[in-house]
Amino acid sequence: MNKDKNWRLLEKNDKQIYKAIIGEEKRQQKGIELIPSENYTYPEVLAANGSILTNKYSEGYPKKRYYGGQKYTDIVEQLAIDRAKKVFKCEHANVQPLSGSPMNQAVYFAFLKPGDTILGMDLSHGGHLTHGAPVSHMGQIFNFIRYKTDPENKGKIDFKELMKIAKKHKPKIVLCGYTSYPRDIDYAGFKKVAQAVGAITMADVAHIGGLIAGGVMNNPFDYSFDIVTTTTHKSLRGPRGGLILCKEKFAQAIDKSVFPGLQGGPHMQTIAAIAITLKKAMQPEFKKYTQQILKNAKILSQVLMKNGAKLITNGTDNHMMVIDTIKSFNLDGRVAEETLDKISLTVNKQIIPDDSHPPLRPSGIRLGTPAATTRGMKEKEMEMIGQWIIKALNNYKDDKFLKKLNKEVETMCLKFKVPGI
Repeated sequence: MNKDKNWRLLEKNDKQIYKAIIGEEKRQQKGIELIPSENYTYPEVLAANGSILTNKYSEGYPKKRYYGGQKYTDIVEQLAIDRAKKVFKCEHANVQPLSGSPMNQAVYFAFLKPGDTILGMDLSHGGHLTHGAPVSHMGQIFNFIRYKTDPENKGKIDFKELMKIAKKHKPKIVLCGYTSYPRDIDYAGFKKVAQAVGAITMADVAHIGGLIAGGVMNNPFDYSFDIVTTTTHKSLRGPRGGLILCKEKFAQAIDKSVFPGLQGGPHMQTIAAIAITLKKAMQPEFKKYTQQILKNAKILSQVLMKNGAKLITNGTDNHMMVIDTIKSFNLDGRVAEETLDKISLTVNKQIIPDDSHPPLRPSGIRLGTPAATTRGMKEKEMEMIGQWIIKALNNYKDDKFLKKLNKEVETMCLKFKVPGI
């Protein structure tokens, strides 16, 4: 591979795309990605994702392909499978899902028929679109019964109420996991509910997969969960992909559901990048990295709360936090997001529990610490970031002041290189 030559060809033959990529590099270097679902991946992952493996069709599974010429693709996928099983301590791994939504869809279709019931977290309380949001295809195909959290009790889940709901509706899958819930998961509590109604246990740990791999958050398999799904690009720092991890007795149903049920040929360049990521996750440095993510989140949440920001769970157990910007700053999430964009802090607007505002102008913002931690930022920088957020949102109309803050952010960011640039 000749990366320099490839870049010269791109610059020569498509200047618009080339300039957009270079522009994005500069944007990422000058600012801080605080969206908790975003991270900076490894240079080795970028190399694999841009490799000639993108040329190869590999429908099927290792040693069971529908196309010839699979000597090296079989090596790549088997390495990814073996490493996923080791990292997550599971019996079986499917590494082919293209991303988070397809991985969850494949699980549903493996075990359910249209109309069957799934018990999942309400979207506004932290659940994902694929956990039964009415606007999603999954929400229209399956009967999702949604449980909620108690915002007045640090976002905890009432398992007595959850048990009542499960016994009333008899779900076939009890699903836990989240996209904007800053607490850990009581896997034992969910397992007890599922056992009471004879349901399959499923944990979607897309956000905390890397933290589980690093050993700093609980692993659902330690609580005898049946199926665990995770993306590979958030706290795991890999390419954009998904993993379905399960007990051996569910392996055949899962594999058939992914291919040929839901997808065609896997993206082998991504699977190679996933294998690289999983090898990285086995190293001692990765554990230290995940420990720092949690330390940074604790400090950032404390700074925000100390300065008047209302966090929906009054703190965090993981890498993320959700600020109620209406109560904190009398701003909706869209204005808050746009204001922080002006000072090169990238967050995302976010609905909060039982939000009365529409999704495009919700009552909150969501932020997290994986990407900043990847760049080497620690407690000192979290203090600075927290103060910048507070100052910016309290002075959102003062463009001159925001420009001053932006200069401070960019000056600090130049000290912390983005991997791969």
